[in-house]
Amino acid sequence: MITLPTYTERWEELAELKDQFAVRDWFMGTSGNISIRVSSSPTLFLVSASGKDKTKRTHQDFVLVDENGALAQETVERPSAETLLHVEVYKRQEVKCSLHVHTVANNVISEIYGDQGYVTFKGQELIKAFGLWEEDAELTIPIIKNYADIPTLAKEFGKHVKEDAGTVLIRNHGVTAWGRSVLEAKKQIEALEFLCQYKLEFRKLGL
Repeated sequence: MITLPTYTERWEELAELKDQFAVRDWFMGTSGNISIRVSSSPTLFLVSASGKDKTKRTHQDFVLVDENGALAQETVERPSAETLLHVEVYKRQEVKCSLHVHTVANNVISEIYGDQGYVTFKGQELIKAFGLWEEDAELTIPIIKNYADIPTLAKEFGKHVKEDAGTVLIRNHGVTAWGRSVLEAKKQIEALEFLCQYKLEFRKLGL
């Protein structure tokens, strides 16, 4: 059973995160979706409701779903069309938060490096956000095909959910990051966005 304070606290955490990302224009055209675990037994999580203007805060912004992505509460709202990607993440019991945003930088990077199936970053300070502290550390982010069929996309995405924290680029679509806390997931998605922007500027200068 979920206690009301727990549900309310998780809702507020997710709403605050939505507000922060909206200010950065990471939810253009109602795109993107975010979620947070409410319960582990059974698995229940709050996820963005479909088609909402994420620059505004309302009582219909999120819906509660179960381990299969099905509604776990009575509501006229529908969960995000990409809820199945979050389902893949919450199969790992330690994961507490999953975030998916579309930006120009991560879309362009995923297109440039999409044919090789990954992009590697090296020599940037923000690699440390991914737990890589060695001086010559390299960060490699997988890039998967953007299947129009969401169950197929979720299945392919799930192959890369191997740890309790991680990041995957979907080609010409967006990035999904997850972690053992809201902070960990947020830190990774912010760091990757910086790295994508940095790499684009570096290429633009011909360096």
